[in-house]
Amino acid sequence: MSALSRLLFAFSILLAPGLLAAAQGQSNGDNGSTFGPVMRAYLGYLSNEQEVVDDRNSRREISAAYYRRNSNRIRALRQMAIKLVRDSRNDYVPELEAVAVDELQTLFEKTPNPTTFRPNEILANKFRFLGVAHTGEMFYMFARLDPYEQAELMQKQSADVSRSGLPQNVNTAHAKGQAAGQTVTRPRRAIPR
Repeated sequence: MSALSRLLFAFSILLAPGLLAAAQGQSNGDNGSTFGPVMRAYLGYLSNEQEVVDDRNSRREISAAYYRRNSNRIRALRQMAIKLVRDSRNDYVPELEAVAVDELQTLFEKTPNPTTFRPNEILANKFRFLGVAHTGEMFYMFARLDPYEQAELMQKQSADVSRSGLPQNVNTAHAKGQAAGQTVTRPRRAIPR
């Protein structure tokens, strides 16, 4: 009886890692096998980016803080991409940006106040605010508008400008300058005779 129990114990030790790996693979549905080719390619891209960061860290080319921030950023991008694809049930991933509060100036000429961001708000006619991701630190998540969305938005704003004088979708702080397609006229200068 003792030999049988030892044999079962040894067999269970050999079998346990395989069963554990299979269980984790089934419970973790975001491994790419449930997504279409676009999402799998994006997840592969993020995996490659993480490998690059890991490699640079192993060769001590980057600081620990840089490694942590970029690993957290990659994790935030992955989470947001998975959420977008699952919510929309569409195999499409927009160009995503994940920035910390001290990096907002890399996306915007004039740094906006992040406390005023609302989900799906369009900022600077270039980005849609998606939300905040907490992956070790807080990242503000944006989707870059594609050129067609930008053109449609500018066309709509120029129509709004012609009706009311100011665009309705743009903050007044960002309303400086001439919108695309907007013509400006000024009164004729009177010449004395």
